[in-house]
Amino acid sequence: MTNMRVKNGLLLTMAAASVFLLSGCFQAQAQGPGTGTPSGSASASSSMPTSSAPSASGSSTPSSTGTTASGVPLCKAASLTPSVDSTGGGAAGSLYMKLILTNSGTESCVLKGFPGVSLTTGPTGDPIGAAAARDDTQPVTDVVLAPGKAGFAQLRYTQAGNYPDCTQATAAGFRVYPPEDTASVFIPQQHQACSNAAINLLSVQAFQAG
Repeated sequence: MTNMRVKNGLLLTMAAASVFLLSGCFQAQAQGPGTGTPSGSASASSSMPTSSAPSASGSSTPSSTGTTASGVPLCKAASLTPSVDSTGGGAAGSLYMKLILTNSGTESCVLKGFPGVSLTTGPTGDPIGAAAARDDTQPVTDVVLAPGKAGFAQLRYTQAGNYPDCTQATAAGFRVYPPEDTASVFIPQQHQACSNAAINLLSVQAFQAG
């Protein structure tokens, strides 16, 4: 009888211990590892600075403003008188000349860069062949022209007869566009041109002070 009571007591004790252990396991699984968040972590994340791309700042250009960095306006065809100096001589079938633009206005202006130059059939005629290529021998600078002062660009003309494939046509002179201008001036000087666009007879340097 005594042994039966002891056995029953042991069984009850073991059952109680099993319930206690199972309860602890269920609580540990409910919490899960790493569920606790350190205090202040959310605020630290929200206070991190965010990088933003710098806004692009546009810089004015002569073509958009009509002036240079010094504030002096660019020279325009309407206030320029063209001429040519062909005393530069020639070599190997080429002729060197100066395209001269004189400020005939009442205010100073600036020539900066390369002129656009073409051989044409007349002051308002169509261009013949290719326009002048740029010769980078001279650096681009601000050539400030007071009223009555001039600047020049060195032009090289290659004789059309140097090219056997040239389809020759007589040009009445040169149409010259000042830098950053859509209007032009005309210099009458007759030359033989090539109507073939693939043949380039002309090259021109940037404007220099006269």
